[in-house]
Amino acid sequence: MNLTFIIGTVVAIVIMVLGMMFTSAGGHFTVKPSQVINFFDPSSILIVIGCTMAVVVASFPPKMLKAMPKHFMIMLNTKKYDPMYYIDQLVELAQVARKNGLLALEEKANAQTDPFFKQAIMLIVDANDADKVRGILNNDIECMSARHDGVAGMYERGSAVAPSFGMLGTLVGLINMLKNMNLSGDGGSSSIGTDMGTALITTLYGCVLANMIFNPIASNLRTRDEEEVLCKMIIVEGIMSIQSGENPKSLREKLLTFVDQKRRGDDGSGAKGEKKSKSKKEK
Repeated sequence: MNLTFIIGTVVAIVIMVLGMMFTSAGGHFTVKPSQVINFFDPSSILIVIGCTMAVVVASFPPKMLKAMPKHFMIMLNTKKYDPMYYIDQLVELAQVARKNGLLALEEKANAQTDPFFKQAIMLIVDANDADKVRGILNNDIECMSARHDGVAGMYERGSAVAPSFGMLGTLVGLINMLKNMNLSGDGGSSSIGTDMGTALITTLYGCVLANMIFNPIASNLRTRDEEEVLCKMIIVEGIMSIQSGENPKSLREKLLTFVDQKRRGDDGSGAKGEKKSKSKKEK
């Protein structure tokens, strides 16, 4: 679960609401919860949220829009792509291939739930040329990344247009205020406060929608893409090494270079602190 996204979004909303409650009277700060209602305006919601979603719908195909719930699930899942899992799997495959040959990997391939990993294994089981295998797998990664870029771009599009519709709402409020202003007789107009409220609150809604909703979603989706690409790069390098008959130990050392130094372990084997824990138990 992507707790940072949830915590960050909730904290930002709470701080914003608290800021709406604070008021200064006579040099003293007081909290008035009733002030929050001042920031609720149906016209502003309709203009900013309605128009922003309409533009996003108009800019992207239905297939991509229908997948929005899936995008949220992907964004919130931070443990789907673990490089160490794939490294361990590839080292195990290398040991099987070294002992029984590449054909023995077919059973391992059928047990894989990751379609890309299964495809990669079957390509070397079927004795394809090394350049052909690498080309197919790299093309798969590039196409996948392009699709992910389009999805993240959808939320970035929403982030870009939301402030614009906030300004549009500001213009609507100002125009209504000027149209309804009556300078004759008593002067002024009873709707000035409402119109000015719409003018200012729409800008607020546009900023909130862009910077607290759309931008974090796009950033998280790009992070998930980077994690998946890294794992697939590890698979490609591992599969090519297995096909060339590389030693499993050397393969592990090579693949560990893809991950952060802290995750490799004190001895570079990916088993950090294993020796230390054993020595403590012996004592």
